[in-house]
Amino acid sequence: MTDASTAPAVANIGVVGLAVMGSNLARNLASREGNTVAVFNRSRDKTDLLVSEHPEAEFVPAYSYEEFAATLAKPRTAIIMVKAGAATDAVITALTEVFEPGDIIVDGGNALFTDTIRREKAVRETGINFVGAGISGGEEGALTGPSIMPGGPDESWVTLGPILRSIAAVAPDGEPCVTHVGHDGAGHFVKMVHNGIEYADMQLIAEAYDLIRRGTGKTPAEIADVFAEWNTGELESYLIEITAEVLRQVDAATGQPLVDVILDQAGAKGTGAWTVQTALSLGVPVSGIAEATFARSLSSRPDQRAAGAALPGPDEEFEVADADAFIEDVRQALFASKIVAYSQGFDEIRAGAEQYGWSIDLAAISKIWRAGCIIRAQFLNRIADAYGEAPDQPLLMAAPYFADALSRGQAAWRRVVVAAAQAGIPSPAFSSSLAYYDGIRAERLPAALVQGQRDFFGAHTYKRIDKPGTFHTLWSGDRTEVEAEDTH
Repeated sequence: MTDASTAPAVANIGVVGLAVMGSNLARNLASREGNTVAVFNRSRDKTDLLVSEHPEAEFVPAYSYEEFAATLAKPRTAIIMVKAGAATDAVITALTEVFEPGDIIVDGGNALFTDTIRREKAVRETGINFVGAGISGGEEGALTGPSIMPGGPDESWVTLGPILRSIAAVAPDGEPCVTHVGHDGAGHFVKMVHNGIEYADMQLIAEAYDLIRRGTGKTPAEIADVFAEWNTGELESYLIEITAEVLRQVDAATGQPLVDVILDQAGAKGTGAWTVQTALSLGVPVSGIAEATFARSLSSRPDQRAAGAALPGPDEEFEVADADAFIEDVRQALFASKIVAYSQGFDEIRAGAEQYGWSIDLAAISKIWRAGCIIRAQFLNRIADAYGEAPDQPLLMAAPYFADALSRGQAAWRRVVVAAAQAGIPSPAFSSSLAYYDGIRAERLPAALVQGQRDFFGAHTYKRIDKPGTFHTLWSGDRTEVEAEDTH
């Protein structure tokens, strides 16, 4: 073991936490010209294993926080890749004890953005820079190039920017998929919404598969060909691509399609729920993301589903007359619903930026999602164009390209939702997305009645369409309307 007092300061970047994500990120960093990477893990065995298995990386191992700090050139820069929560707090505390003002601590885990705000404020008092960075792309992305969403102070970006650009995924036009998102929790906030959109995208794809299989009787392998074809057009994306691969996979043990032997209970790590909870607190409707999150929850309630199996459904079997026409309808419904999911997600990012005082470039966010991350897709170029042309665009789905796509696809979308309802096939993401579309374009909503009800039972007041002011009806007696201050 090298003594901390004599350890040479040779590394320009360090990684703390060497599980799969941390190890892969460290290897990615080491493979880029100009980077020398110090590595540290609470368990010495993991450090030694990484160093021995990858001598080409020329890692600089450290076996204590003091030694780790001593190996890093100033300003010291360390990326934490440990489990979110108490473990992250513990590592931050340990690093602040051995780092100095001007050094940089980066949390690359899936932290809740409000925790990042809290941590940044506490670390700032020590003079050390704290950066919450969302990293998307999974284990493969960490190794070969992820999409990176860093927040933190401007000062940190001077040192951190070139390092992160060196390891980020590269979009087709050559741009690295990383940008300084904003201050304190902005990076983790954007990563949270990315994951929420991911939930919606995955659920919509699953519903499309389910409808095609039940309606046409096609096998998973045949449906894989459908998705592969879709991946050559406007739906081109990583998730569509891997869906075709999953559907083609055959289980070695049984010879059945793998999708038929996987238990139909979807897991979740919390970011979808955070997206929905945060949207509720911001007053932003993200119904497609919410329904996708709830669909996972419903799938994971086997006792209730077993009891629900006794409930009656439609009398007739579901079978479409023209399989090709139905599949095309599903494709158009999927694209339309996808537009809604992304529009809702970007609405939440805009609202979060306003609430927390961040200056977030929505066009830049869509650009850094074009490669490396899970929701990477051709579609994101259109979003970048929309916000590039009109940064203050109030509704993404109303931008010309998307409005035209929705206009072309809405008839098919409606047919699919009707067919699913009549057949008793759950399509919560499709149907809620259509309801949102109809709600956002409605000239008048029944919210007027809701306001009347609220005023009746709680004197919550209401506004009128024909004159300014706030009003309350005295519902007892002669139903007199009075002008009132809304104090509720």
